[in-house]
Amino acid sequence: MLGSRYRTIVPRLAGPVRSLRRSLVSQAVQGSPAWKLGRLNHVAIAVPDMEKASTFWKHVMQADTVSESVAMPEHGVYTVFVELGNTKIELLHPYGAQSPIAGFLAKNASGGIHHICLEVPDISAALETLKARGVRPLSDKPKIGAHGLPVVFLHPKDCGGVLTELEEKCSPA
Repeated sequence: MLGSRYRTIVPRLAGPVRSLRRSLVSQAVQGSPAWKLGRLNHVAIAVPDMEKASTFWKHVMQADTVSESVAMPEHGVYTVFVELGNTKIELLHPYGAQSPIAGFLAKNASGGIHHICLEVPDISAALETLKARGVRPLSDKPKIGAHGLPVVFLHPKDCGGVLTELEEKCSPA
């Protein structure tokens, strides 16, 4: 009985759902963009043991450059950057009990991919456009990130399930 009811409702919803999707996509691509999405800056990996992870990337994976661990108390993390030539891997380890990485590791004890970071030329313009399109930032305004540049995180539910960081890329002088 219940199954037959859904078989009649679902086909009636398919048309309006397709129409709504087309409308949202066309709204998203209208007009000239004030900013353009840049390259992948880094993939961030939460790690339960920073020393072990750094050693793995340096000696097992043979990365040319693995930075020293840097404490970032304002973000609640220690960071290490692994340079790959065309992008980076950011290793993240909790700094303090309130660290967002501590919560991630509580759910994923062996660690894993935490977020991706994409470059934009103008973070304020990107934030304004994305908010207008229904993408929620996790903070009201950008903060200074690990590279000394403005960053903002976007809600994963609005980005296909991926926690996404935008970083303003400085223009070459």
